[in-house]
Amino acid sequence: MARPEPQLETDEPQAGEPPPVDTSEAIQWAYRFHRTKRRLQVERRRATQLASLRFAATLALLVFVFVVLSLTVWAEIRRLFGL
Repeated sequence: MARPEPQLETDEPQAGEPPPVDTSEAIQWAYRFHRTKRRLQVERRRATQLASLRFAATLALLVFVFVVLSLTVWAEIRRLFGL
């Protein structure tokens, strides 16, 4: 048969007492830490987006150069061989 768990006395404050407030630098340090963490996340996300944009622009430029060179070569082949 199960026995009830014994009651342990704790040092928790009573319901009428206000909880202790930490007035040290720990709160300000935690705010600065999390603010810096969020700022770094935003900067990483922005850097990733800019890298994607640079990649797309470079790819578009390379495709454009390829098309221009292909058309130029084709025009020269037609001119030389009379196609």
